Amino acid sequence: MPTILTVKGQVTIPKQIRDALGLKPGMPVNFAINHEGEVVIHRSECAAGPYPDRFESARGKADVKWRTEDLMQMLRGDD
Repeated sequence: MPTILTVKGQVTIPKQIRDALGLKPGMPVNFAINHEGEVVIHRSECAAGPYPDRFESARGKADVKWRTEDLMQMLRGDD
């Protein structure tokens, strides 16, 4: 399963590998090099579960109560 290394040093983990490891978007992974010089990828377990909810810290923080009509009027510049 060849893949291309991007200018930023990123690669796409093939779906077959993601499925086999149970990897989901946002899940941390660890890379290691074994004795044969091969790169090994491991699913990383976090204390907060399999992977943290990246939106949890922002959930419920908005303190402004907008009505949809008012917000749309402000965004569109309607008078």
